[in-house]
Formats: sequence, structure tokens, C-alpha cells
Amino acid sequence: MQKAEVEEPKVESNNSDVVVSTETPKATATNLPEGPKFSALSLSSIRAKRELLESTRGIVKEDVQLPTEAFNETDMLLLWSKYAQRLGDRGHKIMESLLLIGDPKLEGTTITHELPNDSTKIEFESEKLELLGYLRGKLHNHDITIDVVVNEKVENKFAFTPKDKFNRLNEINPNLELLKKTFDLDI
Repeated sequence: MQKAEVEEPKVESNNSDVVVSTETPKATATNLPEGPKFSALSLSSIRAKRELLESTRGIVKEDVQLPTEAFNETDMLLLWSKYAQRLGDRGHKIMESLLLIGDPKLEGTTITHELPNDSTKIEFESEKLELLGYLRGKLHNHDITIDVVVNEKVENKFAFTPKDKFNRLNEINPNLELLKKTFDLDI
């Protein structure tokens, strides 16, 4: 990167009159010192670009320490569902359903999310960076990564009969069996 040098006020002398110019030139691409011009397709321009790349490699970037606070799976799942709800409120129902297909698993700072096919993986990948930024910010940990796994054997179990519906609800809440026996209910 080249810097424009600011020139001192110019003094012009005309016989007996002295005129001082107080205008300072603005730093623009037109008044920067110019080197030789090269064709975009010439070997010399390729060499010049390579030299510019090598000169910028020597620049040392400041090491920024991003937060890496510890978090647990419960906190992650809570924020995951809040983000899904926020997407649903904004009308992004497809992405909301992709987030809620199953609970992601946490291993260290890697979140593994299973999706049923490649098309849903592609859809999820397009929105993954926003989700990742949200989770990193809220959990105060910038080491978080999200891995998407396609598991085509993930099937939604549909309950068609009343017995199937009861069994499904009983899996979710075993107290239903107690309720059924207490009040002597039929299915």
C-alpha cells in the first residue's frame, strides 16, 4: 500500500508579487506516485502482482483473543430452539423445521446435527453461518463449529391409529399410563 505525501504550500514568485497556495492535495488514486504501467496479461504484471503478494505477507496481524467460555448442551439446545422460533416468527418456516427436525448433539465445541437427505443439508448449509454467529455470540465461545450429517435412515414415525397415538404420547410422557389406569380410560 502506498501513501500519498502531503506537499508543503507552494510559493510562486512573479517579479515582485509572492503568492502562497494553501491548498493541500487530496489523497486520490490520481495523485499517488505511479510506477510503470503493465498490461493485465503480461508476464511483468504477473511478476508485479506476485511481488505485491510477497510484500503483504510480511505484515503481521494483531492476534485477537476471541472469547471461549465453557457451555453445556442444555444452554446450546435452548438457544438453538430460540433461534428456530425467531426464524419461524420471521416467516422462514423451512429453516425452522430443519432446525427442529431433531436435537443436535454436542461434543466439545462441535455441534452435530442430523438431517434426512442431501437437499435439506444444502438448504441448512446456506443459513448455517447466521446460526453459527448467533450461537457464538450468545454462548460467548468462538470455537463452536456445526457439522451436518445426512442420515437417510431417520424416519418420521406417523401415528395413524388411536393406539399408535397413545403409544407415541406415552413415550414422551410415561405418566399417561398412570392416568389411563387411574381413571380406567379406553384408547
